[in-house]
Amino acid sequence: MTTSTRGSSSQRTRALPAVLVLEDGRAFRGRAYGAVGETFGEAVFSTGMTGYQETLTDPSYDRQIVVATAPQIGNTGWNDEDDESSRIWVSGYVVRDPARVPSNWRAKRSLDDELERQGVVGISGIDTRALTRHLRERGSMRAGIFSGEAIVAEAELLTRVQAQPHMKGASLYEEVATKEAYVVPAIGEKKFTVAAIDLGIKGMTPHRMAERGIEVHVLPATATVDDVYAIEPDGVFFSNGPGDPATADGPVALMTAVLERRTPLFGICFGNQILGRALGFGTYKLKYGHRGINQPVQDRTTGKVEVTAHNHGFAVDAPLDKTSETRFGRAEVSHVCLNDNVVEGLHLLDQPAFSVQYHPEAAAGPHDAAYLFDRFVSLMEGQRA
Repeated sequence: MTTSTRGSSSQRTRALPAVLVLEDGRAFRGRAYGAVGETFGEAVFSTGMTGYQETLTDPSYDRQIVVATAPQIGNTGWNDEDDESSRIWVSGYVVRDPARVPSNWRAKRSLDDELERQGVVGISGIDTRALTRHLRERGSMRAGIFSGEAIVAEAELLTRVQAQPHMKGASLYEEVATKEAYVVPAIGEKKFTVAAIDLGIKGMTPHRMAERGIEVHVLPATATVDDVYAIEPDGVFFSNGPGDPATADGPVALMTAVLERRTPLFGICFGNQILGRALGFGTYKLKYGHRGINQPVQDRTTGKVEVTAHNHGFAVDAPLDKTSETRFGRAEVSHVCLNDNVVEGLHLLDQPAFSVQYHPEAAAGPHDAAYLFDRFVSLMEGQRA
């Protein structure tokens, strides 16, 4: 939830006071950044050193106030090519040392001008290191950013923050998904057709498939089994997305129907959690989640360690030490986070389906996990053969 009053210039905006209030009562005072007003969301931190434009336009950040752990933000400005969706989705943005002037040949405008243009309330000039340590120790929590005339007594601001909904139990994927189906054509020769269920899909994801000769039909989150199979897909893809996977009964039912038909299936992030639920596993909220483009993951099938892009606050509760029997055959944990042993991937041994918890499209890098799209192609080739 965001309301804002746009100032006449970014320089004038930065002169205004701002305060970030956390639900446990901790407050950080700084200066306004972007739009002026107030906003609410779940305070989370992202450890990426680059790629803030891709982060801000990732629909998985819906209803979250993102704290950038990199101290200097905005150096490359804002361009018209790197957006991952049609708009900025974060509820608010927290930075320490914003660039005064962008310096990049692709930049069309500054980051703070774009935040102001889209009505995104932010705060700058606070100790983001102390804030990140606080969120690591206490966990992600509800927060509010207030600037200009929105600043009133701190006790009143805290009451308003504590009245906001929690992320646990939040159903958000339909808010960010496309309302109408659209097609991303294959680049070069068309080899396969894939139905991609949009739960908060990033623009680079269908592009990565198109690069491999796949015609991608992006369908709304509310798509039915009939909608999916009307396009006669060679494979079905379930995207990333925001919110609590425990609320996603519709996508779970759809994925169950796809598994029953033994159609090659690939899921990422929210799609991984949906596969976990379809297989009978539970999901749970992480203390502070994984967000950034520098998270180490091991592919347990090869032993290879990948540096990967993440954005998730929930995870699948599946056993790491054994093969599980499910209604769709045997399932194993295929990938694991080396920081905390969180499940980062699942695959079925008896039919063509797998998923990962992170983002192999990695628009801002790194590209260690790009092979997963090739693995999806291999599944479809095998099924066709």
